[in-house]
Amino acid sequence: MSEQASREMFLRQREYWQARDPDALTGCHTADGVVLSPIFRTVTGTDAIRESYRSLFRIFPDWDYHAHDLLISDDRAAETFTVRATHVGEFLGLAGTGKKFEIQGVRMFELRDNLIARERRYYDFTGTLIQLGVLKSKPVL
Repeated sequence: MSEQASREMFLRQREYWQARDPDALTGCHTADGVVLSPIFRTVTGTDAIRESYRSLFRIFPDWDYHAHDLLISDDRAAETFTVRATHVGEFLGLAGTGKKFEIQGVRMFELRDNLIARERRYYDFTGTLIQLGVLKSKPVL
């Protein structure tokens, strides 16, 4: 796979994030793809990946994904991102709060046949839970 083909796939994926299109996002993964995420744990296969995107957009319907730096090396890639969203649907047993939050993170990829074979998402999940009011924090002195 060429670096240019990979960049084009990630550019399409950015459009799919903005459209909040679970089917199009799923189309960026291999049939046996794996996504490891603090929210959904390990998700395997296109049906499960599609459902994780659908669930994400039900819980956070204004999920606003902004990709930043994209680094590609052979069949590996990494992309930094920022997300802003509002908690509307049930999440971790907590009814929608209407609270807005922002997270920054990085997604790491293994690519195969110009598709995502494995994706691992890293972000401050604890910070997200604090912003949503699930966890409390003490001020830093």
